[in-house]
Amino acid sequence: MEFGYFTLSDNYYPDNPRSASDFVLEIREQAILADRLGFHSAWIGEHHFDRLGVNSRPDLVLASIVPETERIRLAPAVNVLPIHHPIHVAECWATLDLVSGGRVDYATGRGYDRAEYEPFGADFMKSKEIFEEGIDVVLKAWTEPGMWSHQGTYYDIRDMEITPKAVQQPIPVYIACFSGTSMEMAAKRGLNIIYAPFAASMIFGGLGPAVDQYREACEKEGNTPGRAKCSYFIHLADTPEEEDFGRQAMMDYFRYCVLRAFPDDPSKMPPTMHYFMKINEILRGMTKETLSDKSILIGNADAVIETLKRVESDGIDEVILYFNVGRKPHAMVKDQMHKFVEEVAPAFEGSHARVAAE
Repeated sequence: MEFGYFTLSDNYYPDNPRSASDFVLEIREQAILADRLGFHSAWIGEHHFDRLGVNSRPDLVLASIVPETERIRLAPAVNVLPIHHPIHVAECWATLDLVSGGRVDYATGRGYDRAEYEPFGADFMKSKEIFEEGIDVVLKAWTEPGMWSHQGTYYDIRDMEITPKAVQQPIPVYIACFSGTSMEMAAKRGLNIIYAPFAASMIFGGLGPAVDQYREACEKEGNTPGRAKCSYFIHLADTPEEEDFGRQAMMDYFRYCVLRAFPDDPSKMPPTMHYFMKINEILRGMTKETLSDKSILIGNADAVIETLKRVESDGIDEVILYFNVGRKPHAMVKDQMHKFVEEVAPAFEGSHARVAAE
C-alpha cells in the first residue's frame, strides 16, 4: 500500500497568527519533504475565499515543486470542475503532466460549498449535471487522437484539439466520492476513485463495502475497476497529552472550518447533496472522545499500523495523509511526517520502501 501527503489548507481559526500566504509556502515545503521521505504522492486541495481552505491554485503550487522533486506524483485534492471551463482544466493538467515528466494524477469532484460557486457564476444547484458533462469534455480532450467536438447541455465545443499533449496516455483520473452518485459516475467511465472514510462509513457501511460496490458497479458497466484510494487525518501520539492535542486539532477543524463550508440548507443544495445534513448532524454531536478511525488515525505507531492494515485489507491501494490539519505548527507537521516514515511505513510495502533502500 502506498502513502501520500494530503492537505486542504485549513486556516480559518480565531486569533490565528499564520497568514494564508505563510501557510501556502509551508504546504509547498511539506510537499517537497514528502518527496524526499519517499511518499508516493502529494495531494493539494483547491479552496477559494478562505472558506474551508486558503490555497486556490494547487496546479501552481504543484508546478513549483517539480524542479525540487524527483519522483512524487502530483494531484489536486480535488479540482472543483464545475467552477472551471473543462478545456482550461484539460490544458492545465496536461501541461503539468508534460513538465513533470508524466507525474500527474488528476482528481476531481464537484465540491460542496455554494459560496465557492457563486463568484464564478457557476450554478450550484446543477453541479452534478455540469460536473458530469465537464468530466466527459476533459476525457475527450485527453484521449481523442485528433480534432474533436462536444455538443451538450452546458458546453458547445467545435473542432477542438488542445496543446500540449500529456506524457501519460491516459492521465490517471480519480473521482472524489462522498456518495453513490459520485461512485456511479466513476464506474460508468471506468475511472479510479478516492474515498473519505467517514463518508464511506455513513453511505456504504465502511471502506470495504465501498470498494466492493465500486468494483461491482464497474463490472456492471463493462469496465475494469481502477485504483481505490482514501484520505485520512493523522496524528501520531505516544502520550495521552499528545493524543489530546491531536484530537483537539481535529475538533477545531470541524468547528471552525468544515461546518462553515458544508451545505446545511436543503433548499439551497441539490437533492444529490442532501446526505450532508446527516454528516453535519454527526459532526455537531462529535466530541474528542468519540473521534474514531472512521475519520482519524491517532495514537502510537502500533495503533496506526493496526488500522492501516484493516484499510489495506479493504482493498485500498493508497492512503493520503492529512498531517497539517487544525493549525498544527509547521515544525510539528514535518516531525510527524518523519515519524510516520520511520515508525509506520516500514510495516507496508510500497515506494517508500524502495526510497529507504536507496
